[in-house]
Amino acid sequence: MQQRVLKVHPADNVIVALTDLKKGEIISFQGVDYELVDDIAAKHKFLTEDRAVDEDITMYGVLVGKAKQFIPKGGLMHTFNTRHASDDFGLGSRKLEWTQPDTTKFKQRSFLGYHRQDGSVGTANYWIVLPMVFCETRNLEVMREALVDSLGYGKNQVWKDQTEQLISLYRSGKSVTDILNADLAIEEETATQTRLFPNVDGVKFLNHEMGCGGTRSDAQALCGLLAGYATHPNVAGVTVLSLGCQNAQVSILKEEIAKRDPNFAKPLYVFEQQEIGSEEKLIAGAIKQTFAGLIEANKIERQPAPLSKLVIGLECGGSDGFSGISANPAIGHTSDILISLGGTVILAEFPELCGVEQELSDRCVDEETALKFNSLMKIYNSRAEAVGSGFYMNPSPGNIKDGLITDAIKSAGAAKKGGNSPVVDVLDYPEKVTKPGLNLVCTPGNDVESTTAEVASGATVVLFTTGLGTPTGNPVAPVIKLSTNTKLYHKMNDIIDINCGTIIDGQETIDEAGERILDYVIQVASGQVTPHSVRLGQDDFIPWKRGVSL
Repeated sequence: MQQRVLKVHPADNVIVALTDLKKGEIISFQGVDYELVDDIAAKHKFLTEDRAVDEDITMYGVLVGKAKQFIPKGGLMHTFNTRHASDDFGLGSRKLEWTQPDTTKFKQRSFLGYHRQDGSVGTANYWIVLPMVFCETRNLEVMREALVDSLGYGKNQVWKDQTEQLISLYRSGKSVTDILNADLAIEEETATQTRLFPNVDGVKFLNHEMGCGGTRSDAQALCGLLAGYATHPNVAGVTVLSLGCQNAQVSILKEEIAKRDPNFAKPLYVFEQQEIGSEEKLIAGAIKQTFAGLIEANKIERQPAPLSKLVIGLECGGSDGFSGISANPAIGHTSDILISLGGTVILAEFPELCGVEQELSDRCVDEETALKFNSLMKIYNSRAEAVGSGFYMNPSPGNIKDGLITDAIKSAGAAKKGGNSPVVDVLDYPEKVTKPGLNLVCTPGNDVESTTAEVASGATVVLFTTGLGTPTGNPVAPVIKLSTNTKLYHKMNDIIDINCGTIIDGQETIDEAGERILDYVIQVASGQVTPHSVRLGQDDFIPWKRGVSL
């Protein structure tokens, strides 16, 4: 039988509604009766005791807010009566003991991946075309039009076909009302033809709006980000389009590549427009060389690899009041299993770690790592505050509507994605992960910017939890979407891969869901299952400008 309410941590003074609760109801929980003085929508919280102005509100065992006005026992917690608050943090003691999960089910498992010369193993095999500056966007688009469909990577024209049907109705004299009420045939989106290169998963074009006109530090960071994609295990080779005069020089890109892989041996073809001359020569040469590179990339085939070679990025977006009690802790368990097997996990979105800094700092393997984490968090927040923002302004209207009232509540739930293992390293954007275990990477909470950065740091698969629904994907790494609630899973099943609402529904434990998720990851990593983000071509790619982006 499904529970109606849940208290996340024994120290909490709020209780989460798992279903809609009515004002005047008596809710009995752990031997205590609570009379509700407000309607409590599912995902929202009510207080277990009276709270006077400025008294603490605690959830997940940490301070998540303070009362702005008197809140009675059984009263709704919301923005009108609660303000963000979190505890300060500093260099604490090392708390590295943790209980590793049972890995018996996965010890002998492997996945079929693409083995690279540097020892990494990809879960896909892509060729990427990237511009050093936004001036080359048009040339990238010309290359995309020339290569994608012809090589068999295009999709059937589902929406173009629908438009043709609308044109036909208009030409036949149908009224606007007739057109709006027409039942149009929509075929399932599929590949248009057989791939010419069956062992290459696609040619991806990493468009962006940077490279010049910004700060030199942004240009350097962009080159580091692009270098992360060039050296990525899911990438077989790279074609670079450069104008020539931009801040983001090819020489900087090559320096950043060498930092990440001193023995870089993948094909890297550079075409500089101001040196070559005409666009015709530039594009013709780039297409010809890319085609030759694809012939070589197609010779690489999937081979067995241990699960320790997996690198999983953890992401959330469109979060709700169930995120921190279903999907996030579920992938936290997945993370703990993989780390116990020698794998690598990346937790990012630093604005969404506000309020749990001390816990994560204490979990860092040494003081140097903890100090780096603390410093990055404080500098990032201070930069945000300098332009009139701050981590406390992170929750979106959708987050608040669905129960994430303060940034600390959102953050405490988001941090559950990282499981319980020690933090082996802390990296600034866009550094590359080099150590197996749990890594913290400084990124914004913005879904696409963060996912883009996690993949640049080495994530070969991304687990993305959502309570409201979001179509985010990535050009080179499969992004697996997990719903926090069953209603969303059924409502948006064209973009959601896994339902974690089973935890809320009482059908599955967090540990059971975590194991089910890892099973799915192995299938995706082996090319046996295609997640919706890949099927739909959700190739979102946004570099982070280090000004302020929350």
